[in-house]
Amino acid sequence: MEHLINPKVKDIEISGIRRFFNMVSHYEDIVAMTIGQPDFPTPLSIKKAGIQAIENNQTSYTHNAGMLSLRKAIEQHVHHFYQLSYKAEEEIIVTVGASQALDITLRTIIRQGDEVLLPGPVYPGYEPLIRLAGGKPVFIDTSENGFKLTGDLIEKNLTSKTKAVILPYPSNPTGVTLSETELREITNVLEKHKLFLLADEIYSELVYDQPHTSIASFPSVRDQVIVINGVSKSHSMTGWRIGYLLAPSWLCRHILKVHQYNVSCAASISQHAALEALTNGKKDAIDMRETYKERRKFVVERLSQMGLDYAEPDGAFYVFLQMPLNGKTTFERAVQLVEEAGVALVPGDAFSEYGQGYMRLSYAYSMDTLRKGLDRLERFITLDSSR
Repeated sequence: MEHLINPKVKDIEISGIRRFFNMVSHYEDIVAMTIGQPDFPTPLSIKKAGIQAIENNQTSYTHNAGMLSLRKAIEQHVHHFYQLSYKAEEEIIVTVGASQALDITLRTIIRQGDEVLLPGPVYPGYEPLIRLAGGKPVFIDTSENGFKLTGDLIEKNLTSKTKAVILPYPSNPTGVTLSETELREITNVLEKHKLFLLADEIYSELVYDQPHTSIASFPSVRDQVIVINGVSKSHSMTGWRIGYLLAPSWLCRHILKVHQYNVSCAASISQHAALEALTNGKKDAIDMRETYKERRKFVVERLSQMGLDYAEPDGAFYVFLQMPLNGKTTFERAVQLVEEAGVALVPGDAFSEYGQGYMRLSYAYSMDTLRKGLDRLERFITLDSSR
């Protein structure tokens, strides 16, 4: 009866990141630098808040949009760190991770045939959600532009069917982000067109050398912007599944309808843990960021010593490095790296065709793991160059 399945679902493939990870998982003695998951445990005070919620029987449904206390904490958090003003009562929805926030937003704004612009290479989770909502993803090649989406690139790719733009910075897989000046150029385009913009800012607290600027801080485009964020990366809470979205009230009330019939509400226990993270756990994110900054310095210095080119990462915990292919595809080269060097990196074509010739290295791993993996990579590069 498989022919009866929704063809939109049948056409979707498993994420290239996971597909590669699963394929090489049976190899022994592999140093994997593939998955974008913090290697820190969830901070103790946050875990205790979750435990306390269970012991206090705070295990029932919450408001569909999330506990008001958590929404107020989010309101204060984004105002303090990013100068954003959103009302807890009507402009904030707590979601089951940032992924669900993306899903319900796209299902709210996309009609059949609408086009959504997104930079390539890009996190592979956007394309399936766009297609399931009835839209068409349009990838914009940013590989010749420092992997940055610009106002000019958006303008050149606009059609009568363009409904939205996805702005995922700091970026997965490249780690690059956009400055206030670069964001302003994008707002100049948005102001001229009736477009939605989804700003995926899940890595916003992992920006190293300059404060993160949200495009929602520009008043002229606030009514067109939906901000997606959460505590997964900032507080090492990936499994707690708490994200949130910020949107103008007129739009938020429609997104809330999709959210309500999708999940009713995010898990109450996780909401209490997130409340602790955003109130008493602010320093936790800072400490983790400083550790990632040290790892970034170590990784890029080693890659430079090997003579490998890479995109300079401003945030997140990834380096997108250029790998000589020697007549192979990017995927084949990644497999060769596993088989001959015992190192696993994600092939760049998992992030669209514009990632060909690159590989993503995640430094969300201990220094011991990074050192061991980079030693192996260096030996591989040295041997490869002598062939």
